Amino acid sequence: MKIYTKTGDQGKTSLFSGARVSKGHLRIHAYGTVDELNSYIGLLRDLSGDEKMNSELIQIQDRLFTLGAHLATETEESRSKLPLMTRGDVEVLENAMDLMEEELEPIQSFLLPGGHPTVSHCHIARCVCRRAERLVVELAENFTIDDLLVQYLNRLSDYLFVLSRILIKNLKATETPWMPKKD
Repeated sequence: MKIYTKTGDQGKTSLFSGARVSKGHLRIHAYGTVDELNSYIGLLRDLSGDEKMNSELIQIQDRLFTLGAHLATETEESRSKLPLMTRGDVEVLENAMDLMEEELEPIQSFLLPGGHPTVSHCHIARCVCRRAERLVVELAENFTIDDLLVQYLNRLSDYLFVLSRILIKNLKATETPWMPKKD
């Protein structure tokens, strides 16, 4: 089987059910952004050098593939054949954040993204995650989408923020607080 099929040459693609939709369809934007996020998570794995962190990131990538599959499936019948997303997936992120936050000083102000290239990539992943979340929320306003998908992306963006702080700490970089101008 060749990687190219030529079936998308007219600007259409197939959902898991076989239905053809425009490549500009909101559903395609949503799962395409989840795919973009998954690629950034892979980049973070490549940059981290931390076995435990990479194990968590691989688990997140697995969940993002599952989440994307749910977004690419428009019928309940087709979704029933997919791996499940569960409340436990959200709790894994919450537990990981709780453990990371035990190692961190409390935040006193907003923080400027940056401090180290790996941290900056983590912040980019967080921003892509927020965009994916917004697209899935918009999709849910027009189609039946499991609320858990939005919850997972919401929690994942929080996880990525906390991860950026752990990376700053581990890399011995400097957190830069935002100091708004007063004039």
